[in-house]
Amino acid sequence: MNNKDIFTRYESLKRNRGVWESHWEEIAERVMPRAAEFVGERQPGEKRTEKLYDATAALALERFAAAVESLLTPRGARWHTLRTTNPDLNRDDDVKMYFNQVENAMFSYRYSPKANFASQVHEGYMSLGAFGTAGLFVDAAPVRGAMYRAIHLADLFICENKHGMIDTVFRKFEVTARVAEKMFPDGDLSDDLKKAAKEKPDEKIKLLHVVMPREDRDMSRKDRKNAAFFSGYFEFKTKQLIEEGGFSTQPYIISRYNTGTREIFGRSPAMTILPDIKMINEMSKTVIRAAQKVVDPPLLIADEGVMFPINTNAGAATFARMDGRNQPPIQPLQTGARIDIGMDMMEQRRKVINDAFLVTLFQILVETPQMTATEVLQRAQEKGALLAPTIGRQQTEMLGPLIEREFDILDSQGLLPPVPDALMEAGGEYEIEYVSPLSRAMKAEEGVGILRTLEMVQPIAAVDPGVMDNFDTDEITRTLADTNGAPQRIMRSEEEIAGMRDQRNQAQQMQTMVDNAGPAADVAATVAGIAQEGQLGPSQ
Repeated sequence: MNNKDIFTRYESLKRNRGVWESHWEEIAERVMPRAAEFVGERQPGEKRTEKLYDATAALALERFAAAVESLLTPRGARWHTLRTTNPDLNRDDDVKMYFNQVENAMFSYRYSPKANFASQVHEGYMSLGAFGTAGLFVDAAPVRGAMYRAIHLADLFICENKHGMIDTVFRKFEVTARVAEKMFPDGDLSDDLKKAAKEKPDEKIKLLHVVMPREDRDMSRKDRKNAAFFSGYFEFKTKQLIEEGGFSTQPYIISRYNTGTREIFGRSPAMTILPDIKMINEMSKTVIRAAQKVVDPPLLIADEGVMFPINTNAGAATFARMDGRNQPPIQPLQTGARIDIGMDMMEQRRKVINDAFLVTLFQILVETPQMTATEVLQRAQEKGALLAPTIGRQQTEMLGPLIEREFDILDSQGLLPPVPDALMEAGGEYEIEYVSPLSRAMKAEEGVGILRTLEMVQPIAAVDPGVMDNFDTDEITRTLADTNGAPQRIMRSEEEIAGMRDQRNQAQQMQTMVDNAGPAADVAATVAGIAQEGQLGPSQ
């Protein structure tokens, strides 16, 4: 595909996205004003809250992003593990140690201060809740590890493959001429760009980054120009290819909240309740005007006998003729406005908005802290069932590709340990197991089933204790620990448990022998005494 075809496709993608842009702009103005850059150009620092009269939706979005982050990718906690697709290999000590070292490296570099992962993924969750689509660019760091950057949705143009996964990304962005020259020291820069870098280093230059599956590649060659994904940086003004490269994995992680069956871009909670968001802003304006009239009401002034101008300042004097009047010549106009009705209606809209952003759902456990273990698991089970669609799509479209991209970067930098021979012979395939709080909430049904069964069996066990032989108490303990998110380091291994039980059994056997030794010796002495008396006879 030549340069002309690239820009022709870009224009096509831009036209197809046109309807979305006005929709996103309308949402941004009322939910996420700092991101209102879809229609027209905005200056940095420009005020963008002209249409925001009620902050309920904006605050609910912040809580949504914080809650999703804490439940899906919590900071300071392990939210995924790696293991082989072969269950037998998962018991191999070398394989377990290898994956443990890989996980340690991933989390160490991911949460490194220079990686900037936590802040950028939070921006992604904000975009997900507001616009339904989020973009994260994951690139190799100059020295080691990866670097992360959230991409504004206004800059992204995307395409799906036949499986409905995003495989093509066009990103439009601006940098200064000086930065462009630093980005591509060996790139094919146009003469205009080189001139601008020298004479006007702060002049904005528009660039286009294209990443898509490479159609023609030599599988035997491992250089960047034969990688699985084509990467090209183009200059908008001249449509010139500045630099060509490639990636073995897609560096743009695009996730969507949910999608229509014929739509590529995602739909968000804010889109679902946009009428309520607009309504509560209009209600706020109306209630504010009504409150102003109540607190500072308009004045009724008699048509004669009043000296103008009217001075409404505290302690001021206004001259008026009072003779023959039954009412004051100047008095406030009481409109009889019912502000309380407006406030009640606004509270109804606020509840709907908070429900849409899952704020109410996330507060379930906070609002009812005095619960039994069974009730906690039941609430977690309900939460997991309601959030299953959200977590399922994010695991598929965001977390899975993100982990694969990180694995590829660390492996190419030589930061991962050598692959064990047993795993190499099996093809080196691995799978991701998510252990975030949200994943555990989805698995809470197991814990609820265990506790309910034990509660129902207790009356039977009181009559027939042998019924408890049906249960593997060790497995029950491990399952409950996993469901509740107990760290694996506090759980003893099966070998350690077996050794402790053997020692305990041996100690009990020794104690039994000691306890039985005393009575046995007494019996032996008695028998010996009787025998001796029988031999001596009564005369002796």
